[in-house]
Amino acid sequence: MSLEHALLGFLSYSPMTGYELKQHFDQSIYHFWNANLSQIYPALSRMKEEGLLTMEVEHQEDRPNRKVYTITDAGREALQRWLVTPLPPGQVREAWLIQIFFAHFQSNDEIVSLLEARMDAMRARLAVCRTEIQAAIDQNAAQSGVERASQLWQITLDYGIAHYETQLAWLEQTLARVRKLPPLTPPKP
Repeated sequence: MSLEHALLGFLSYSPMTGYELKQHFDQSIYHFWNANLSQIYPALSRMKEEGLLTMEVEHQEDRPNRKVYTITDAGREALQRWLVTPLPPGQVREAWLIQIFFAHFQSNDEIVSLLEARMDAMRARLAVCRTEIQAAIDQNAAQSGVERASQLWQITLDYGIAHYETQLAWLEQTLARVRKLPPLTPPKP
């Protein structure tokens, strides 16, 4: 139910449209939680039915009407309960590690290519964290003026940066090991 709680968290700052909520996901927590509009809108609909938020239609003349969602008192209570509830560790699901696990019939060069592609992707994500997400956190911190919230936002970004740096370090070590693997032997018929 973390998607719903993230939505409630964003709506606790101010009323927003589904599109604005998606922008907040992309600009602030993408490094640890992502959501698509196809996930956000059904969740908002369910949460409205559960009484966790309300929705008002803002009529616009030159554009389509906007559906603006606002957190309710019940939504704030649900968010507060969830925020103080310890959560179990999440399950790790990394499809690319399945590729590595079963790569014994691939050449070392093919495995190296997979690892190098992963490293490129991690470097790109790290760059986004250090630039775009950092800029969004800095801007939101300046606008909100709430030092406590700003520091907590930064803590989550620091986690994302450390995660990608750790993965890059592991990939560097693994790359060296893969280059030294025994040569590929063809499967027995």
